[in-house]
Amino acid sequence: MENGPGHDASGSIGAAHRAARAGGAFADRADFDDATRGFVAALEPCVIKAEDGSVVWDGDAYAFLNGDRPDTVHPSLWRQSRLVALQGLFRVVDGVYQVRGLDLSNMTLVEGDRGVVVIDPLISEETAAAALALYRAHRGDRPVTGVLYTHSHADHFGGVKGVTTQAEVDAGRVPVLAPVGFLEHAVSENVYAGTAMARRAGYMYGAGLPKGPRGQVGAGLGQTTSTGRVTLIPPTVDITRTGQEESVDGVRMVFQLTPGTEAPAEFNVLLPDHRALCMAENATHTLHNLLTLRGALVRDPHAWATYLTESIALFGDACDVVFASHHWPTWGRERAMSYLAQQRDLYAYLHDQTVRLLNQGYTGSEIAESLRMPPALEAAWHTHGYYGSVSHNVKAVYQRYMGWFEGNPALLWQHPPVEAARRYVEFMGGAAEVLRRARTSFEQGDFRWVAQVVDHVVFADPSNARARELQADALEQLGYGAENGTWRNFYLTGAQELRGEQVGTPATAASPDVLAALSLDQLVDSLAVRIDGPRAWHADVAVRFVLPGSDPLTLRLANGVLTGVRGENPAAGRPHAVLVLGEPLLRGLLLGALPPDDLLRHEGVALDGDPAVLAELFAYLDSPDPDFPIVTP
Repeated sequence: MENGPGHDASGSIGAAHRAARAGGAFADRADFDDATRGFVAALEPCVIKAEDGSVVWDGDAYAFLNGDRPDTVHPSLWRQSRLVALQGLFRVVDGVYQVRGLDLSNMTLVEGDRGVVVIDPLISEETAAAALALYRAHRGDRPVTGVLYTHSHADHFGGVKGVTTQAEVDAGRVPVLAPVGFLEHAVSENVYAGTAMARRAGYMYGAGLPKGPRGQVGAGLGQTTSTGRVTLIPPTVDITRTGQEESVDGVRMVFQLTPGTEAPAEFNVLLPDHRALCMAENATHTLHNLLTLRGALVRDPHAWATYLTESIALFGDACDVVFASHHWPTWGRERAMSYLAQQRDLYAYLHDQTVRLLNQGYTGSEIAESLRMPPALEAAWHTHGYYGSVSHNVKAVYQRYMGWFEGNPALLWQHPPVEAARRYVEFMGGAAEVLRRARTSFEQGDFRWVAQVVDHVVFADPSNARARELQADALEQLGYGAENGTWRNFYLTGAQELRGEQVGTPATAASPDVLAALSLDQLVDSLAVRIDGPRAWHADVAVRFVLPGSDPLTLRLANGVLTGVRGENPAAGRPHAVLVLGEPLLRGLLLGALPPDDLLRHEGVALDGDPAVLAELFAYLDSPDPDFPIVTP
């Protein structure tokens, strides 16, 4: 094995790919027909830049997908990536258009009486602006008259300031519609555990991998995430119930709330005058995640399936096309309802069979290894695990019901990774012996075992160059063999890290706009998870902030816990200092934009008590590490 990235696929991987190719319905061109139907124009060149000239999206980097598939990519993933990489403006039906392939997600544009209503304005301001410009170049310079966020993930709201402005929204000219609870979930997910999620998202989407047959070929749901400016304009209209109807610029919409499905706040929307149904991200051309590899709360597949049944019942007779905020539409009522029913059965089967087997005493990993999907579902391309997978979704269902503990007391109090690794390697005869045996396993094509066992050597001694090289080679082969785009990206990015190529965190959704949308209570919560508990064990600090026209807010640090208490509440205790100030200054302080010492110099700030306690309170904050190692200790 030569050193460095970009090795060939092993013989066993090539053989597995040939078998997959022979057993799949690759002659079926229906998805390609649907993905190109209604094509109007492409963005040429498909390169989008920020104001400083940096590239935030490069669709042309995927031109290699037009060539022959190499053995380093699973044939099914190659097929999916070719479909997802198709980019440009597409007509869904008269008056409904989509821009696809300019970000991880799609932007949908619905033509109204005066302008156009935008559904899900991508991740970045720059890609959203480019998508709108492409639409206008071919459909006229129509103003944006409304915006819909179908759910609370950043790829469905982050580009909003590329299509409208806060001033237009504040003036009432552009309503912003979202499911109830949207803002709370949109900002909390990207802030509380945002650093860790963003770090792992860099692995999940492969944003730091080179684009090509031995690197990043896509992420299954979309090609990758754009890296521009994430923005947010808070909603002005909440959708609070299924059946709620709204009209924006003459565009009639009927909503179905689907909380707890793909996102904690989400809706589907029927456009009755167009007989078109937008399924948000509840039905896409892949098995989705029940627990995304970047990290999130476990989603509820039972509720997901139930809401898909409800979608069919509510809208089955009212639509002739189903589209979503990823992938391509499905036309024809019979085809569309079959597609939704299969998507429903996909999540229901995963849920029901996992629960059945866990009640027979099987663990999550055992169920994941043995569970197979029904042949009719396996035969449908849109049920394949390009983004989610049967394996990690089964483990998510198990976790949802049973938690991390599988019931075996031997696993109740295990050593942490580094300490366990040292003991494993010693028991196995030392690092040299482990690597000798693992190299034999590598030559036999048992890459899963190599990755599992050599991981112990790496964690026992991360400076062991031979272990890092062999582990990188094993992860690389596992990536080449993966049908799932996010698994491939995780494996190949891990190999890249082991070879010394640090990619950091290419993008984060915790942008200034997202932070600005946090309520004061959420801001306090975001600080509470940054308190260095052991350093603050013996601290007892309370600062009360008196805000004109609002209840006072007391921050109390005791027992290593930061608590925010509103109003004149006994839980607040007696403050050591009281500050009178405006909310903008308090927000600046809590966001870290205004140092405590500088706060006291601002006009209009009044202090009663010990000024030192304010600085003491903030001195206990820890700083998150956006570049922490993942495949090494």
